[in-house]
Amino acid sequence: MRLVLSRHRSALPALILTSLYGAALTVALVVTLVSGDLGPLWWVTLFVPVAEGAVVTPQSLLVPVLAGMAWAWAIWQSLRGPSAGSAAEQDQDIVRLRIALYVAAAATWLFHVTASLSWEVGIVISSAAMWVVVLRFARVLDGDQMFTRGLGVLGYGGFTVIGLFDLVGVPALDRAATFCGLASLIWLALVLRDQWGDDRWGRATFAYGTASVVAPILLTLAAMPFSGVADVVEVPNVVANVLLMIWLARTAHDLAVPRHEPAAQTALEA
Repeated sequence: MRLVLSRHRSALPALILTSLYGAALTVALVVTLVSGDLGPLWWVTLFVPVAEGAVVTPQSLLVPVLAGMAWAWAIWQSLRGPSAGSAAEQDQDIVRLRIALYVAAAATWLFHVTASLSWEVGIVISSAAMWVVVLRFARVLDGDQMFTRGLGVLGYGGFTVIGLFDLVGVPALDRAATFCGLASLIWLALVLRDQWGDDRWGRATFAYGTASVVAPILLTLAAMPFSGVADVVEVPNVVANVLLMIWLARTAHDLAVPRHEPAAQTALEA
């Protein structure tokens, strides 16, 4: 345990908060098993009210528990901070990007937590935060980033506008949301391509980013036969948010490591 805590700059507070969430998850699971009410478990893990007619079954317990474990891992990965050791000399562009990345990671979690209360507010906050990340990333990545930046601005800027329209009661076209989603996905893929060839970012960070693109698609396809089961339908959304949150935080963590000391880590350290 001491070795784990010594590897990262904020490991102790991250471990404490992760343990607190784990305790909340355990209490919610016990309450569900005793009372037969899935409400507490859903609120702690999926952050939505329990679906009407949902009953306690092995599946209805397994899905939220796995979601809770994923959130616990995201809390640990996000809050533990950069690797311990010498800090990289950072110019203002990198400092601002790191701040934007951490804000976006927090906004990603906030969006998932508040989605059942106000989807519009959540999408505006999270998309606006990602829009800033897009602009700051273009200043840090090597090479001409005009096309990549344009896709990110269209994607996340578009989602911000859609959320604002929904807030004032103006329905947005489904095609617009689809276009923004595609633009955002391509932007992320292009950024991951640049990360792969840049020694400021470790392979584990690249893997989380790639998984945030691929895993939700595969899980959505796998969940199609269970389209009427509410907790199963929530899984791709949880996975997408967890993986994106981890990628954003780790991208910021890795920038704190000197460029000539690659941030790649072993599977145990990741």
